[in-house]
Amino acid sequence: MIQYIIRRLLVSIPALLGIIFIVFVIARMLPGDPCIAALGERATEEVCAAFISDRGLDKAIIPGFYKQAGGFEFRIEDLPTTLIDNQFVGYLGQVATGDLGESFRYSRPVSDILIERLPTTIELAFYALLFASVVGISLGLIAALRRNSKTDVGTMMIATLGVSIPIFVLGLLLQYVFAVQLRDTPFALPPSGRLSPGLPFQTIPEAWGLENVDGVLATVLEFLSNIYTLNFLVTGQWDNLVDALRHLILPVIALGTISLAIIARLTRSSLLEVLGLDYIRTARAKGVSNRNVIRKHAFRNAMLPVVTVIGLQLGLLLAGAVLTETIFNITGLGKTMAESIFSRDFIVIQAFTVIIAIIYLIVNLVVDISYAFLDPRIRLR
Repeated sequence: MIQYIIRRLLVSIPALLGIIFIVFVIARMLPGDPCIAALGERATEEVCAAFISDRGLDKAIIPGFYKQAGGFEFRIEDLPTTLIDNQFVGYLGQVATGDLGESFRYSRPVSDILIERLPTTIELAFYALLFASVVGISLGLIAALRRNSKTDVGTMMIATLGVSIPIFVLGLLLQYVFAVQLRDTPFALPPSGRLSPGLPFQTIPEAWGLENVDGVLATVLEFLSNIYTLNFLVTGQWDNLVDALRHLILPVIALGTISLAIIARLTRSSLLEVLGLDYIRTARAKGVSNRNVIRKHAFRNAMLPVVTVIGLQLGLLLAGAVLTETIFNITGLGKTMAESIFSRDFIVIQAFTVIIAIIYLIVNLVVDISYAFLDPRIRLR
């Protein structure tokens, strides 16, 4: 198992480097000037010249290639001297030392922005994935066990409807129903934000008396404090926990519905396929009860493709968070990424993409490892 994990991590390094390179080049192909986008009316020629020089944007993007107004220009005479002295190699050196650069728009280290906003997206994606997995598997299981019944047809109709409605449409509908039509009723839900204004807020260091810690521990505690539900749970702020969960209900439903529908349909088809195999018929012929056949024999094997799709859905949820966070006014990774694209802040785009790619690679590794626990026949070597 350990050898398999190490081998997978080593194989992931070229994939990660490829992602960094592709995003690095595409980000610099965006039309527009980052100096003008960042400084606006203050972006004079002299100021922009200093802006570009200070940030090394006048260097070759990759060996021999420079960005010009009409696209890229290849200067073969500069190729030997730019093999090392170019923006891409410099960025790789920064990433290797843990420096993700400084945002053009915010004039702050990208690592600080990540600590503030990545926890928001992780929290949203986690609850959306939990909602989609639990409800989707349950609906798929019910539909498979009542095949061709009204329950089966109704469940699959709901799943088809869930796949068909875009996130931005569903999000606006949920806001209209629960924040407008059901306002002043027990079913009313907050339409935006993460927490109601005016509530007292304590971070984990403040609640535990660790304000004076610094270094890596301080960074970790700050990161965990920005996961509101975890922060309120471990510090005992129960009113805040309830309020944070109420704010999460609508965005979680909007973000997780498409994944829920996909998981439900796949669970149904996978379970029906397994129930038709020979060993299931043999178990039933031996007198094993239907409940034990489902629980001990069919369900675990049927979950193999479902677990794979659940792992892949995390990437879709992180991507879908762009729309969800914008609609529900949640300042997380997705909303910041969209704002950075419009403001040509490709330092933030690169850093956020690298983090998402790392999360995605880790999740895929966890999914592969889970196969050995779901199916004893699988051995990871």
